[in-house]
Amino acid sequence: MLRAIIYLVTGLTLLGAAGCVRQWVVSGAADALASGGGGAFARDEDPELIGEALPFGLKVMESLLDETPEHEPLLLALAAGFTQYAQGFVLPRAERAEVRDAEEIRQRAKRLHLRAHRYGRRALELRHPGFAAAFAEAPAAAVARLETDDLPFIYWTGAPLLAAVALGADDMTLLAELPRGEALVHRAVALDPDWGEGLLHELLIAYEGRGEALGGSVTAAEQHFARAVALQGGRRAAPFVALAEAVPLKLQDRLGFTRLLEQALAVDLDLAPEHRLANVLAQRRARWLLEHLDDLFL
Repeated sequence: MLRAIIYLVTGLTLLGAAGCVRQWVVSGAADALASGGGGAFARDEDPELIGEALPFGLKVMESLLDETPEHEPLLLALAAGFTQYAQGFVLPRAERAEVRDAEEIRQRAKRLHLRAHRYGRRALELRHPGFAAAFAEAPAAAVARLETDDLPFIYWTGAPLLAAVALGADDMTLLAELPRGEALVHRAVALDPDWGEGLLHELLIAYEGRGEALGGSVTAAEQHFARAVALQGGRRAAPFVALAEAVPLKLQDRLGFTRLLEQALAVDLDLAPEHRLANVLAQRRARWLLEHLDDLFL
């Protein structure tokens, strides 16, 4: 991140310089921002600090993208960054807000997820020219062209789209995008279901927990949970929270719900420093759910 700032500050003094020099500065800043800050953010234990810093970082990256519109790592960083900001920092505010404000917050989270999805789709178009048009016309056929080295782009394009659809269940235009989100996730699973240390399995816990009437499966959700925990060695709290909300909450199994949330809270933050921020956020969610048991269960 420091390297990116140095490039950026230097670049401000070169606005009138030769185009090639300015482009070198911008490209260097884009490279540094796309690759340099994620680890430090992920290891932090202060969600408020990160939540306040992320919007500025995302806007800086968008400004750099205007100068380097074909910068794939920057597009990927924006897709991942807007997804994580929406899901980890914006959406949780909805449950703590007044009813009218809560809906506005959910709509904002939906828009941020769609913004992330658009960046991911742009990156896939750069990697596979013609992908965007094919994806709009026949999603399953379009994603069949994607390969293993596309997996980060597939995930950070599909995950925010599914999240946006979930937040816009009454939006029929958005609901029509569901097959595209499903096609991306199914392709990722076909390429490597264990990619990302279980990230796909975490996503699929919630996806399969949407209810059998909507095509979900309790058994599949539990299988994805078991695989995620096995891959992660119990070092991430998110799968426990995801399963708690996907299955026992919907089945009104208060004991099973409580047990899973207590397991999430038992995850040692120092066991996997690279997941500290994600674990802090998941444990914060677990505590909030436990505090509202009487509101959640009849």
